[in-house]
Amino acid sequence: MALMPETLPMLQRDAGEGPADWTELLSRAYTLGEMIKQSAMAEEYVYWKRKVENDEEAAQAARRLFKAKEKFAECERFGRFHPDYHEALDKVYAVQAELDRVESVRRFKAAERDLDELFREISVTVARAVSESVKVPDADPGAKGGGCGGGGSCSCGSGGCG
Repeated sequence: MALMPETLPMLQRDAGEGPADWTELLSRAYTLGEMIKQSAMAEEYVYWKRKVENDEEAAQAARRLFKAKEKFAECERFGRFHPDYHEALDKVYAVQAELDRVESVRRFKAAERDLDELFREISVTVARAVSESVKVPDADPGAKGGGCGGGGSCSCGSGGCG
């Protein structure tokens, strides 16, 4: 998903203008946020999110996953040497795969990835407008590591870390 070219002028200032003040920057950020909320991509995300919330098959699989994760957490307290550790872990993976096969979940996750990619592109575009050396979180979508959803353990309490 590429950042829409027609959106970029809204983010930029004319060459002769002085530095933007916080009010102007916040106003432009709010405008960009509204544009994203009204986009087809965001509508797709919200649509599939609602579908998942109302999908009984997804709810049942999510409950099974929660129970499997609880069982694994019990085993994990004692480490890999717990007699049921590998069985409990395999069960978590199996139920997660089952949940991922539910159409509404699969489509929701795809919409979520698309929206995440858009946000990543926007953050890179804004950062690079300031300087090539500005660090951008998750500048490489294939990178693994700390933070939510990155495969690390960020301890933020969102439930997104594994």
